[in-house]
Amino acid sequence: MQTPPRVRVTRTRTTTSRTRRPSLRTEIDSQSPLGAAYLGSLMRAQLRLSLTVVATLGIVLGALPLVFALVPATRRVDVLGLPLPWVVLGLLVYPAAVLSARQYTRAAERIEAQFAAVVGDR
Repeated sequence: MQTPPRVRVTRTRTTTSRTRRPSLRTEIDSQSPLGAAYLGSLMRAQLRLSLTVVATLGIVLGALPLVFALVPATRRVDVLGLPLPWVVLGLLVYPAAVLSARQYTRAAERIEAQFAAVVGDR
């Protein structure tokens, strides 16, 4: 009894095309459950970032009037002839808000770039 010769199989003999899994972009565009999960994760990351920035600014800006009210010595300090609360609330708050907005924009762009990289890879 002879053994049959070895045969190397390199591809299937069927002529039908393989069913390809749709790309992630297609999943998102068609609003499938998988696409909804990816978009949900993007929106949660953006919401977490925005809530963090708003909470940080709210705590800092909300604490300033409390500090001025609870520590009377801060109300008596003059800077360039102006009371310290006026200087802090009138001049120093705006650069802090601009810096926070700049950091928020950078972080939001980073989140979106990571999402685009994930979508582009699949």
